[in-house]
Amino acid sequence: MAEASGAAVFWRTLNIPNFRNYMVGNFISQIGMWTQRVGVQWLTWSLTESPTWLGVMAFAEFFPVLVFSPLGGVLADRLNPLWALRLYIFLAGCISAVIAGLTLAETITIEVLLLLVLANGCVLAFSYPLRLSIIHTLVGREFLTSAIGINSVGFNIARVGGPALAGILISQWGVAPAVSFTVFADIVFIAALYWVRLLSPGKKSVSKPVREIPREIVEGFHYIKGHAGLVPLVVILIAISLFARPFTDLFAGYADTVFDRGADGLAWLTGMQGAGAAIGSVVLAQFSGVAGLTGRMISHVLILSIAVLGFAATDIFWFALGCAAIAGYGLVVVGVIEGSSASARFDRSEPRTG
Repeated sequence: MAEASGAAVFWRTLNIPNFRNYMVGNFISQIGMWTQRVGVQWLTWSLTESPTWLGVMAFAEFFPVLVFSPLGGVLADRLNPLWALRLYIFLAGCISAVIAGLTLAETITIEVLLLLVLANGCVLAFSYPLRLSIIHTLVGREFLTSAIGINSVGFNIARVGGPALAGILISQWGVAPAVSFTVFADIVFIAALYWVRLLSPGKKSVSKPVREIPREIVEGFHYIKGHAGLVPLVVILIAISLFARPFTDLFAGYADTVFDRGADGLAWLTGMQGAGAAIGSVVLAQFSGVAGLTGRMISHVLILSIAVLGFAATDIFWFALGCAAIAGYGLVVVGVIEGSSASARFDRSEPRTG
């Protein structure tokens, strides 16, 4: 009964035109973003053949997200969300177009690529909060939890489906199409945003003093600290972001040096990770409600950890493919469970401390 009700809410949420249009554009944009990340990874390896540069490039993209996301969240409350999101996606598309153009012209250097990736990371840091905060203006309160869950599933499928697509593009046609696809994806997202109408009017001017921004950022951290259930989720998210997810940023080096498979090896690794993610999405469809999510999260974090350790310890390609698939499964399941748990706790009217 609960499962049927959950399925009904799922489809009713997707039948809301505003949300459906947004999700189509956002999902394609996320696919493009992850496709470009793998393309940049292989491009970095092609230019340098240096594991150090692979790490530096990944750091250049994700460090701005870590630093500027709180500021981006505060600004999201002060801007017209549709206008701001279109602007951010346009800027990201311009940066991607420069990367693609220089790659096609074979004039890109590792230093220029680093600066462009750093700039793109800064834009992403400000766009992420808007991608999340805009959802509540697309659906009513009745469908908010379902919409957050659908958005979370789409994001986690894209973060492994995109790399799988990049692996195929690089293997068959070279790195240029992989770093170019995101330009098309961003154009689609911008077009989709023009088909979106907010249920409540967006802010057209700053309604809060700029001097209040530091205080609001601090209040955000205090709010998380005040929720006993949110603190462990944040700790787990940080741990996975630092020690599990980044192993995918080294796929290019592993494929070329450890397994001696080149671009074909990268395609296989990313493809198997995508296959694991697809299995994870099927498993997620069996979950109903939030009961038992903590136990499921712990078990899947353990599965993910063992898979990453197995991948790092082997030089047997087919065993590594299995580990990549299991890791892709774990990343999706853990990511969606974290999102579902967080949304459930945010729905409670009063934060619990202790």
